Amino acid sequence: MGEPTEIQQNGGRMPDGATRAAPSRTAALRTRVRDQRRSPARPRIWFELVLIGLSYWIYSLVRNAVPEQESVAQKHAGWIWDLEKSLGIAVERSVNHAADGIGWLITGMNYYYATLHFVVTIGVLVWLYRRHPGRYGAVRTVLFVTTAIALVGFYFFPLAPPRLMTDGGFIDTVKTHGTWGSMASGPATHVSNQFAAMPSMHIGWSTWCGLTIFFLARRTWVRVLGLLYPVATLVVIVATANHFWMDAVGGLLCLLVGYLAARWLYHSWVYSLPQVPVGEEQPAEPVTVPEQWSEPAVTSARR
Repeated sequence: MGEPTEIQQNGGRMPDGATRAAPSRTAALRTRVRDQRRSPARPRIWFELVLIGLSYWIYSLVRNAVPEQESVAQKHAGWIWDLEKSLGIAVERSVNHAADGIGWLITGMNYYYATLHFVVTIGVLVWLYRRHPGRYGAVRTVLFVTTAIALVGFYFFPLAPPRLMTDGGFIDTVKTHGTWGSMASGPATHVSNQFAAMPSMHIGWSTWCGLTIFFLARRTWVRVLGLLYPVATLVVIVATANHFWMDAVGGLLCLLVGYLAARWLYHSWVYSLPQVPVGEEQPAEPVTVPEQWSEPAVTSARR
């Protein structure tokens, strides 16, 4: 009989190189996950379009499927209003009535509330995808987590907005001025949950947009506009009687959790990730000079 093979000598086990193959694959996977966290890959446009469309559909479906518990929502509105009175910040009604007295201003605010919430958010997402592909996935995750938490708030804490408070004395500016586009009043009320007011995603999304622009834009005036956007949104949601101050606080808390979740997932502050994924950096273009500039050097060399 011949000499026993190496596998037989090791009791049927594979040689050392083979037994180490599995640990090597595991190590490679861990390295890949770690690198993906430190420098997320460029997202695929078709995947992002499907993801955003599907996410918004689910968001709308869940938000509007929550039972409209009017009595509970009115009770919660009373709690919020009493709390703000005790804190000395219950000025929403005064702001609402003052803004309603200026026709062109409140009409503009109504359209602002109905449109910019979506237009600016989509615009920032597109800008991120094109100019900051290495940060896009992480910053987008912040927005998604924030919105998911808001859905929990809509379900467990139905809240009547100020304009729908019983004997609240607020003015429904969309209904009064006949502006279009808002899901808050008119025929759209039949397909929109009127008591999904806490937390305010107008504040959550606008602050996400503002911070993203502030930290990533290069021009100073653009960064300033980024910070002013959530401030203007806060004034609008109060003046139109769609939210209390405390709804805005709830939106900011949801956003904070979104940033913390992304920090845990990517092991980094989302805005400090590489602008372009590692390996996709464009090589520096060679510096060229006019041909005549090199003539003296050529002449000297000939001499």
